[in-house]
Amino acid sequence: MTIQSANRVADNNYAIKAIAVEKAYGDLTVLDRIDLEVQWKEVVVLCGVSGSGKSTFLRCLNGLDPFDSGSIITAGREILPKKSVWSILNPSVGIVFQSFNLFPHLTILQNLILAPMKVRGMRKNQAIDLARSLLDRVGIGSKADVFPETLSGGQQQRAAIARALCMQPDIMLLDEPTSALDPEMISEVLDVMRALAQDGMTMVIVTHEMGFAREVADRIVFMDEGKIVEQGPPSEFFHNPKEPRAQKFIAKILSH
Repeated sequence: MTIQSANRVADNNYAIKAIAVEKAYGDLTVLDRIDLEVQWKEVVVLCGVSGSGKSTFLRCLNGLDPFDSGSIITAGREILPKKSVWSILNPSVGIVFQSFNLFPHLTILQNLILAPMKVRGMRKNQAIDLARSLLDRVGIGSKADVFPETLSGGQQQRAAIARALCMQPDIMLLDEPTSALDPEMISEVLDVMRALAQDGMTMVIVTHEMGFAREVADRIVFMDEGKIVEQGPPSEFFHNPKEPRAQKFIAKILSH
């Protein structure tokens, strides 16, 4: 199956530009006229209670979930409403999920080189060199030739991040990358994400790790009932939230 790129557009001033994005499942509105602009090299954290639309919106940004109306431009390419994932998937945008989604029958190295060779047309020796360097970067270089089942959850998630980076993306989308991990494994994945932020990678991250968000994010975007309710720098959002729903969310965090 060949993955075709999305429509190229002239406006590449923003890494991501979403305008009036709407999505519903029957009578249930999941995204309610979402507007969001993300600058290049900006780290944006989407937060909110479960069911607020964060993960759905993240998946729409790369065409993994179709949306009903509005427009999205991601990495200079337009995603049109109600289009098939295979017609709009953008190889310039990496995505990492809660579950690691590594192919169990392939070694870690084979997992990493598959997409660059098939989608990017990268030569095998070039893909292998890149994959090994990225595995070193995320601290599991010695695990290149083993199968995913032999790795801890934290190691598998680091491998999944390395696999996404192997496509040499301009933007990384991360959907609750630590939520499936045991507490002792969370920090090793957050360390990789911190390093990406320090290197200037544009990232949109859905996470409940508010300490990490406070430290790394340039901007916090708080969603509730499919809407962006409030957004701002971490210092402002965590210390002086303006909207009652955001205040309630922060109060719950501080009480734990």
